Amino acid sequence: MTRIGEATQPVAKRDALARGRLRASLVPDLLVEARRLVNTVIAGWHGRRRRGIGEDFWQFRPYVEGDAIARIDWRRSARDDHTYVRDREWEAAHTVWLWADPSPSMLYKSSAAIASKESRALVLTFAMAELLSRSGERIGWPGLTDPFTTRNGAERLAARIAHAPELPARPDLSNIRRFSDIVLVSDFLDPVEETMEWLDVLARRGVRAHLIEVADPAEETFPYAGRTEFADPETGEKLTAGRAEQFGDDYRLLYAARRAELASWCKRLGWSFTTNHTDRLASEALVRLHMALTADIGYAGGPR
Repeated sequence: MTRIGEATQPVAKRDALARGRLRASLVPDLLVEARRLVNTVIAGWHGRRRRGIGEDFWQFRPYVEGDAIARIDWRRSARDDHTYVRDREWEAAHTVWLWADPSPSMLYKSSAAIASKESRALVLTFAMAELLSRSGERIGWPGLTDPFTTRNGAERLAARIAHAPELPARPDLSNIRRFSDIVLVSDFLDPVEETMEWLDVLARRGVRAHLIEVADPAEETFPYAGRTEFADPETGEKLTAGRAEQFGDDYRLLYAARRAELASWCKRLGWSFTTNHTDRLASEALVRLHMALTADIGYAGGPR
């Protein structure tokens, strides 16, 4: 029998370094894919722009009683019989934290999938970083970067991830402040109770979370039959099933129940939950996430 400090720890360390090198080799191509996704699908997104105090023009709207006379745009008003005022754009930057699950289970890719779960998660994360950076929002990766604002936010975030030798399976969320948003991209295959316990700090602090469950089609449909060996990518433990099809019905029920319970919990908290299958386009999840982030939904006591 080996002790943790003698044999298994060096193996785990080598595995972590190998994972880091693999991730670093993938990042440049995934960043290119994320930018292509942004430019071809929702390039017209303007973030959470709204009327407020600022320098940039936002919109013309009809004058209503109570508006300051100085805000009337006489040139625009002269075009027709209505009086218009010029609104400016609200400039307060918002903080959106981004995180993609780096655990070994995310490496899985069946023959029916377009990409591995890790690749899909990073593409979605980089795409959101690109969109948010273009619209002047602050972004950050918990435990890896402090929030920052820059036009090349996706590139900066990708560089930090590529040079990180090891990323924790679950980052520390205790420093995320009230009224921030956080996007969490994972397969969420852990027991629901563990996931809820981990994310409870966000609910208690008034943080709005957006969960994207990345699912491989084989994980959902369980297309296995005959003698099959299953290996846990997290622990290395193995299970051999003589007739795998006998487990299919029970497995699918448990899988669906886990997802339904997690989605229901998010709904009660006012969070968003969406599923993206790796045999479908990443754009589907990105559009739904965009809608959730830009929705002016009150959370923890009022409009955002």
